[in-house]
Amino acid sequence: MGRIVVMNHLTVDGVMQSPGRPDEDTRDGFTQGGWARLSATPDNDAGRAMGARMAAGGGLAGWLFGRRTYEDLLSRWNAEPDSPFGPMLNQAQKYVVSTTLTEPLPWPNSTLVTGDVAAAVGALKAHTDGVLGIMGSGELTGSLAAAGLVDEYLLMIHPMVLGTGRRQFADGVRTDLRLVECTPTSGGLLLVVYAPAT
Repeated sequence: MGRIVVMNHLTVDGVMQSPGRPDEDTRDGFTQGGWARLSATPDNDAGRAMGARMAAGGGLAGWLFGRRTYEDLLSRWNAEPDSPFGPMLNQAQKYVVSTTLTEPLPWPNSTLVTGDVAAAVGALKAHTDGVLGIMGSGELTGSLAAAGLVDEYLLMIHPMVLGTGRRQFADGVRTDLRLVECTPTSGGLLLVVYAPAT
């Protein structure tokens, strides 16, 4: 059976919206995009942590994305010919949860997931070996967590408070977690691994 691991950059107040660049996600008038670059460490601590978590779970079996994250990654990384992420993402298996997209999907190795999301992803997890990673995809993550399908959160917590923006965990929803690992980096970023408490 596979494991679903959420891997996201967060601020101390839990904001996950638009960490990479100013125009990444401007929903609700969000103007502070690109905040993760302000506290990035000169080494690749976050990348190493992600690799270690995937290796511990049997290696990467594929990525789960919501439509918005899928389309953003497709347009971003395939537009940069020298990007190290473009070839990696093109070669990886991608499962895209959407009610508006239709097949064939434009990115290689992409499979559309429709219908009852919890049932479809639960079946995918049951028939997969290794890690199904999720980056971004806040609404998808929330629905999978509510269904008890998320096995682990690898959160890269940046030393800043934005006070606004979409958060990893929805308001009004209690989520009990247990700490698995916490590693500080030289730049003040915390690499935190949580698992569901139950």
